[in-house]
Amino acid sequence: MGKKVTEQTAEIVQPILDEMKLELVDIEFEKEGKNWFLRVFIDKPGGVDIEECGQVSEQLSEKLDQDDPVTVPYYLEVSSPGAERPLKKPQDFHDHIGNTIFVSLYEPMEGTKTFEGKLIRFNGETVAMEIMIKTRKKEIEIPYQKIAKARLAVTFN
Repeated sequence: MGKKVTEQTAEIVQPILDEMKLELVDIEFEKEGKNWFLRVFIDKPGGVDIEECGQVSEQLSEKLDQDDPVTVPYYLEVSSPGAERPLKKPQDFHDHIGNTIFVSLYEPMEGTKTFEGKLIRFNGETVAMEIMIKTRKKEIEIPYQKIAKARLAVTFN
């Protein structure tokens, strides 16, 4: 049910976001306790504000009432992805070269399934990162298909 709901919600919300010049970052449909939540994460360069989230929520709520893909009661939440926004699409990797990212892999590489470091290159097939091993910098290349999840990482200098 979850994948169908997120795909249909994406089709419904995309025209609203296109009109407002906003980007769809992610959609989640999850059960927490006894409640279901439909979460839509939006962004734009410089970030989104509460008014934009509210406008999208109102318009999306109206559209969902007309052609609701969800068959159970749920709460709709529209928000910014936050400082640790997920990197879902190849374009996300291109857009965040130079930023610190965290990736988790489907299978271990060099003895670990997680890496955090500076994203230095992305060619569509491999993600190149500069990581720290103790006090030394090392460049690693991770095949894009091996990445299970990736997100921006907040660092404190």
